[in-house]
Amino acid sequence: VPEIAGSHHEKWDGQGYPGGLSDEAIPLGGRILAVADSFSAMLQDRPYRSGMDFDTASDEIRANIGSQFDPQVVHAFLACRNLIRGNLGRLHMTE
Repeated sequence: VPEIAGSHHEKWDGQGYPGGLSDEAIPLGGRILAVADSFSAMLQDRPYRSGMDFDTASDEIRANIGSQFDPQVVHAFLACRNLIRGNLGRLHMTE
């Protein structure tokens, strides 16, 4: 679990942190969490912006294939879009 939490800010293209890891050097769990965490953050209101709607957030994930996100993880996420959309209320964690 520490390697997942510690690697989810790495980017597929190596421009992330803390280690500047790229592609498959990033643990798979970190690559998955990067997509999930980013998507969740995009949906939520922040003091400086309103949350995005589901489709806009999905499009933003798609737009970052190969730069921020692992292409295979994004394709799996997009393949599950309808399932995620249908269960978002149950999946969404509150603070």
